[in-house]
Amino acid sequence: MPFIPHTAAETQAMLATLGLGTLDDLFAEIPQALLLQEPIALPSGLEQALDEQGLLELMQARASQDRPLCSFAGAGAYEHHIPQVVSQLLGRGELYSPYTPYQAEASQGSLQIMFEFQSMMAELLAVDVVNASVYDGASALAEAILMALRCHKKGLHKVLMADGVHPVYRQVATTMTSRLGVEIITLPHDGSGRMDEAAWRRMDAAEVAAVVVAQPNFYGVLEEPDVLVDWAQANGALAIAVVNPLCAAVLRPPGQWGRHGVDIVCGEAQSLGLPLSGGGPYLGFLGCRMAHVRQLPGRLVGESRDRQGRRAFTLTLQAREQHIRRARATSNICTNQGLCVVASAMTMALLGPQGLASKAATCHERTRELTERLTRIPGVRRLFAAPFFHEVVMDLGVAAEPVWQRLADLGFLAGFPLGCHDKKLDHCLLLCATETRSRAQIEDLAMAMSQVLGR
Repeated sequence: MPFIPHTAAETQAMLATLGLGTLDDLFAEIPQALLLQEPIALPSGLEQALDEQGLLELMQARASQDRPLCSFAGAGAYEHHIPQVVSQLLGRGELYSPYTPYQAEASQGSLQIMFEFQSMMAELLAVDVVNASVYDGASALAEAILMALRCHKKGLHKVLMADGVHPVYRQVATTMTSRLGVEIITLPHDGSGRMDEAAWRRMDAAEVAAVVVAQPNFYGVLEEPDVLVDWAQANGALAIAVVNPLCAAVLRPPGQWGRHGVDIVCGEAQSLGLPLSGGGPYLGFLGCRMAHVRQLPGRLVGESRDRQGRRAFTLTLQAREQHIRRARATSNICTNQGLCVVASAMTMALLGPQGLASKAATCHERTRELTERLTRIPGVRRLFAAPFFHEVVMDLGVAAEPVWQRLADLGFLAGFPLGCHDKKLDHCLLLCATETRSRAQIEDLAMAMSQVLGR
């Protein structure tokens, strides 16, 4: 907890000025159901405060209980090698400690790094402009949908979304749009794991404001988005792409899908230089055509010239409540830690186009080897036949979660059990192999899985 410098006398003076008797009166408007009803039970031996040495000993003892697992999990967050120079540079005070990277007085160095991030992402994704940034991939999708509705002139509120979009992203998008009259219609996948074309062709296109497609999708499958993007734009809807930016290093980028490219692109940039970190903080991004840039939420850095004609950088189009009337604000989600942008900018600059392409190609190769090895286990098969990037769904033929738990006991985080999102996939694991997994580790996982399955 932070140090609170107020004395008891100062607190009482504040309450007297407000006409209140106790601190509980100050927070009386909070519903009782949201308040802690009972004191938190501390573990035995922690009833009294510890000194610094005692606390360090406790933390070391707890840390020693951790058992590292060889991870073959992905499902939206991926283990990649991050060059050591990134963490070394991030630790510099001028990068590590700035508190307000969304304010106009941000330093020229910070602004230039954000500008370079935007430029590299725009080139990687083949779109006109990318912001820097939003909170994460899920909120980026929600913001993309809200942006598409603002851009749409017909006042439509129906959005088509492939069920291959990450289920958590879909939940966040539904939550953030549910009070705005937005109707999100989920389109099923076919037997190959791709969008079922017949499903969206049956829709009345005149009622659709936007269409959302993921590449690769949650099941690791590579979609064929060109026909859907062309269909959406031909009928006046905006096309939104949710992408893993790493795969854009080897696949056709969303700005080149269909005849004209997508209108809005969003996603999670964790794969570009951010560690897993127990779930965050991560880095959502949002990009678009220049025609829609005034509806783009988040932080946007532009290049200009100062009075001496020198190259200068400045925050621009700041559609944030602090800067314009609240009714015209596009979003308040633009305060994401600048450090995440810095890490990704450094990683992309260090690797370059060839390094990113090599990393992506190695991920695909490792997952191909994983797939071939696991399917040699009797009864284990790949569920979807469509091409993949670096994740695959494997059908074990038995309930997957008990197998997953047993493999954890043997030292493997064997993917992600899909039954928690879709009961029809209760026998399936979503497995991922990035460049950090070796052939020997793949073989070890296969041997352990054979042992657990008794095959």
